[in-house]
Amino acid sequence: MLDISCVYVNYNSASYTSSAIKSLLEKTTNSVTYEIVVVDNGSRYEDYEMLKNSLDLLKSDKIRLYRSRVNTGFGAGNMLGVNFTSPSKYYAFINNDTVFTQENTLHDLKVFMESTPDAGICGPQMMSEHGDRISSLDHLATPARQLLKRDFLEWLNVSKYPKRKKIYTEPVACGYVPGSFMLVKASSFDAVGGFDTALFLYYEESDLSTRLLKRLGEKTYHYPSQQYIHYQGKSTEKNVNIKIEQKLSLLYLTKKHHGRLAYCLLLNFYTIKFFIGGIFSAKKRKMFIALFKGGSLDQSLRCKQVIQKR
Repeated sequence: MLDISCVYVNYNSASYTSSAIKSLLEKTTNSVTYEIVVVDNGSRYEDYEMLKNSLDLLKSDKIRLYRSRVNTGFGAGNMLGVNFTSPSKYYAFINNDTVFTQENTLHDLKVFMESTPDAGICGPQMMSEHGDRISSLDHLATPARQLLKRDFLEWLNVSKYPKRKKIYTEPVACGYVPGSFMLVKASSFDAVGGFDTALFLYYEESDLSTRLLKRLGEKTYHYPSQQYIHYQGKSTEKNVNIKIEQKLSLLYLTKKHHGRLAYCLLLNFYTIKFFIGGIFSAKKRKMFIALFKGGSLDQSLRCKQVIQKR
């Protein structure tokens, strides 16, 4: 059995993916046994070919590349990768727009997980490409977080809601860590069914951490001793459709974990908010229309994907 199966998902960003994997190979020693499973998630065929060629140049027998002809989204793309992993103690889900910057990151994360019995997930400190710290922990996506806001919850109960902007020197339990880099106990991930593939983008990590905590009593930890660079948003262009997707995912998650009443409360809150904002902004008006239609996943970008010819 391997120590870690690393899963990367590529979507029209081959150069970032090859750089990310090259950094992993360079910074990881034989202190861990690992493999790298790469899923091309419905990219243009030219980008897939570029990715295949660049990975071939790395000349590593640890890498395996698989092609999906349709963009299945973050969760489903990673789940496709999991299907092709070898038996492993841990899965490392790593965004393709990341770079390893320290030696033996995978080894250190594995040692932490093995020495922390209640840990189901851990994630290192995220850094920007300019060397700035980026908040690497968050509170679970609940109606309280959305309506009362993070800062108030942290003031109200710092033990339950650790401060996101604090610089930590020791591991700290939190709601969830960014999906850009998560080390997950494989047996736990498998036991709860992995990522919820109904989510196309956003909140997959919050959902997974919620289920691990509820069903297995396993926590998520921020591990600050190891760092990585995340070129944020390089594989997902920010626009109003992405913002709508974010709200659709949040509403789906709210209904799933907190019930229909909480869902209706949040839906009405955002519908009114964007109705008012839509008076002055075309983008907010478009968000209002999506929410006014019910805010269901029927409007998800998943439903607009096409199957590539090859």
